[in-house]
Amino acid sequence: MSILKAENLMKAFGVDTLFHSVGFELRRGEKVGLIGANGTGKTTLMRCLLGFVKPDDGQVSLPPGEIIGYVEQAAGQGGGTLYEELRSAYQDLLLCQEKIRRLETAIANRPAGDELDRLMKEYAAAVERFEWGGGYEMENRIRRVAIGLGFTPEDMDRPTAAFSGGQKTRIALARALLRQPDYLFLDEPTNHLDIGMVEWLEAFLAEYPGGVLIISHDRYFLDRVTERTFELENGSLTVYNGGYTEYMIQKTERLAALEASFEKQQAYIAKTQAYINKYRAGIKSKQARGRQSQLDRLERIVLPETAPVLTFQFPTVGECAERVAEADTVTAGYGERIVLNGVSVFIRRGDRAALVGPNGSGKTTFLKLFTGQLTPVKGRIKLGSRVKMGYFDQEHHGLQPDFRVLDELMADFAFSEERARGLLGAFLFRGDDVYRRVGDLSGGEKARLSLLKLMLTGANFLVLDEPTNHLDIPSREAVEDAILAYPGAFLIVSHDRYFLDKIADRVLELDDGRITGYLGSFSDYQEQKEKAVKEAAKQEQELRKSQSNLPAAPEKGKPRSSRQRQQSQEKQLKKLEQEIQELEAQQKVLAEQLNDPATHANPETSRSLAEDYQQVETRLAECYDQWLELQEESAQESI
Repeated sequence: MSILKAENLMKAFGVDTLFHSVGFELRRGEKVGLIGANGTGKTTLMRCLLGFVKPDDGQVSLPPGEIIGYVEQAAGQGGGTLYEELRSAYQDLLLCQEKIRRLETAIANRPAGDELDRLMKEYAAAVERFEWGGGYEMENRIRRVAIGLGFTPEDMDRPTAAFSGGQKTRIALARALLRQPDYLFLDEPTNHLDIGMVEWLEAFLAEYPGGVLIISHDRYFLDRVTERTFELENGSLTVYNGGYTEYMIQKTERLAALEASFEKQQAYIAKTQAYINKYRAGIKSKQARGRQSQLDRLERIVLPETAPVLTFQFPTVGECAERVAEADTVTAGYGERIVLNGVSVFIRRGDRAALVGPNGSGKTTFLKLFTGQLTPVKGRIKLGSRVKMGYFDQEHHGLQPDFRVLDELMADFAFSEERARGLLGAFLFRGDDVYRRVGDLSGGEKARLSLLKLMLTGANFLVLDEPTNHLDIPSREAVEDAILAYPGAFLIVSHDRYFLDKIADRVLELDDGRITGYLGSFSDYQEQKEKAVKEAAKQEQELRKSQSNLPAAPEKGKPRSSRQRQQSQEKQLKKLEQEIQELEAQQKVLAEQLNDPATHANPETSRSLAEDYQQVETRLAECYDQWLELQEESAQESI
């Protein structure tokens, strides 16, 4: 069985040891979550497994010939097109292909002799490497994987910079999957994905045949995907069976058992020490020395250090009107692009409303209407009497990049330095952290600073745009507890389903410019949606059944144009499918000939075969593109 092994890994930076004695096994087909607070070394450990970072001790072993695909956090792309970005996954094969072409030119111009024999052997080895690495399937696989991940043929020529954050995550995933890795390593893969895309990724990973190691703070995602959990804490790695919820149960039980054992041991130590002190110099001194020797040999139980966690709660807020905020038939957009169309929503006092919808549906636009950053094209936005609004911006535009953390707080609030440092300490800014530039902070640190400033405003209506982004699990739990205890109303946008399930009692779904309201938690909303989909499917089935029982109307004249188009598309598809089969058969025969060393004894034959293969490959790619276009047209006709 294929197994990736980590044995006794240790990594330190200066005098600080990030982790030590880390060992585990990851088998093909396993899905494992790697969790821990920010800064514990999860990404560094993953990069040690990949060979990007050299551990100070220990080793990583992978069966020969097996590969790891890696999708890193905030994966960046080059400046080229989607096709160029995906093709770069085959950089080694592209270099091999260039070498093959250089050798073909050299062989064609070389007379018979020892040098030609050497070139022919080198050429045969290069062709073998190219074939073994999947070079002859490269172009076809790029298109298949891209289409499978939701990209269209037209997207292939778009620059990667033009894609959204969620699309860039899919690009990075596509690039990793092209080489069909035996193991797939994902670092925060759900960042920038909307709920629909996260659910797609869950289904994809459930069927993925290789081993998967995932760094994530998305508890719902971990529960749906993983079957084991590795926790990195206090420099050590602990292995638990099950997803996040099962891990929490096991960890709680483990800590309770450890604390009970610790208390028993401390009682035993205290009792033994009292005996030793009492009889140290008396008639029982020999027994006292024996017990002292036992204490000296006793392996002491050490309770794990408790990591600092974010602790805060919103202060008491002032009373306000029953109708806190209202959007009355609001239409809004940017230029000629309409994002919201005639939307009406109002927020009552005490409402805990979550706004959900696909990326690009206009959720942030809707929030900006309430904050006054955007003016509606039609309709009106109204805040109730005595409403004081606080806004959490996921981009943190309210922070000053050139300020120190301490100055950021003192500039907006009349606090002494001592008071400001105390508040910052509760939000995990300690020691010299308060003198760091705001612009140098990580995403999670900026989120904590923004939350602190929001808490201090005393707002009785909170508008929150992705408040848990970049926060680790302990910090997310602290935010959950604070919001659950918050006495005011809030409207929140988040893709964290676990978080939404805990804090929301009303869900507003924004899609296609309109909002639909659902009462209950996020799970209740999902159940209502699923029920509605099943009911609609049932009604559609009954309608079709009733229509099929009607007497058929006699055909008159020519068939409808849509029917003609459908028949034409079907004929073209069959013709293309037949051509694709023939081309694939030709490609297979040519590949076998190119892989035969005897073929390359004659340079002219070798070059001719390579040209034939290239022509077949090019035509095959064109046929795939035409086939996909016809499939899309056919799907549109059937809607």
